[in-house]
Amino acid sequence: MNKPNPYRPGAGLMPTYVAGRDEIVSEVSGLYEAMLAGIPVQSVIISGLRGVGKTVLINRLQAIAEEAGVFTKYIEIEEKKDFISQIASCAQAYLREAEKKEKLKNIIRKGMDAIKALSLSFDPNSGNLSLSVQDRDLYHSYNLPQSLTDVFQAIGEVAQKTEHPVCFFVDEIQYMRTEELGALISALHRSNQLGYPLIVIGAGLPKLLKMLADEKSYAERLFTYHEIGSLTEKEAELAICEPAKKIRVTYEDTAVRRIIEITKGYPFYVQQFCQIVFQRTEREIIALKDVEDAVAVYYHTLDGGFFRARYERCSDTEKEFTFAMAKCGSLPCEIAEVARILGRKTTSVSPYRAKLINKGIVYAVRHSALDFTVPEYDAFLRRCEDFHAWDRGIKS
Repeated sequence: MNKPNPYRPGAGLMPTYVAGRDEIVSEVSGLYEAMLAGIPVQSVIISGLRGVGKTVLINRLQAIAEEAGVFTKYIEIEEKKDFISQIASCAQAYLREAEKKEKLKNIIRKGMDAIKALSLSFDPNSGNLSLSVQDRDLYHSYNLPQSLTDVFQAIGEVAQKTEHPVCFFVDEIQYMRTEELGALISALHRSNQLGYPLIVIGAGLPKLLKMLADEKSYAERLFTYHEIGSLTEKEAELAICEPAKKIRVTYEDTAVRRIIEITKGYPFYVQQFCQIVFQRTEREIIALKDVEDAVAVYYHTLDGGFFRARYERCSDTEKEFTFAMAKCGSLPCEIAEVARILGRKTTSVSPYRAKLINKGIVYAVRHSALDFTVPEYDAFLRRCEDFHAWDRGIKS
């Protein structure tokens, strides 16, 4: 049987059937309704490990916002793209759309000036102010939080007068520079105080909650927080079965339960495993044997791509640090235990902890405890020959 494959593993790829997260979708949809009615609301933060569907969720929320009549723009924080230039471009796009209303010309011009000042004020490489002579009257003192606040106030005022709310979606917030994150929080805080219909829906790794709290003490009151993880058993069952139903393929109950057991219900893993099972099976009913026959290929695929990409970003010493974490027995693990396994002092391994956090390989569950940002990464490490060679070395 020649059939299309309905599963879509990938970075932020929208599945053909989106299972779960209904409570968050309902709550955020309510925020859009409130903004459209002129009721101030809090911004939203969604956190979770890699592969739990954060990007899929915010893409879904963006589509709902646009359908409701909310202006939206999506930003992904990347190493080579600073946040300030991206948010300035998004704000400019909103004002250009609102510029069609003649009575708002003066307000929009003020907003455009604020955006120009923001763009001029920040050099992402040095963090320094750099203005040409003709622009110095526009921006007299370098203050990034105030500059971004001016932009948010300008577009917030337009949004309020036009009854056209604004929602910026910001993905991978954990990679934002400290000064940019602080400026964003300050700008949102002031916009929130003034009751403007402008919010941010952000997504990132679990360490994001601590980052926000460390940057501004009032951040915990500025956002509503949602931490997402694996799907419930019922949600995972739907994620497995519903895509296949579209092309008249079904699963035996035992096959479904086995897929959930192996993937732990993590959305990316479900998509990856089901894609492999589906492409290896010609029958219209997928049985337990079909699933078992695909297990080795599933792990080989993850190990060679999803896991390996992260593993190769680590130096040899950083790899040894992660090996010690995998050897701890249970996660999260204390850094003191990692140091003990490595036969070193805690102070001497702390720099590697910091580097792995910055690379997004591990995150701090609490001050002294660490976990991996990717589910089942410790199991991958224990499958690696490098790990076994290292383990034999420390035992000898």
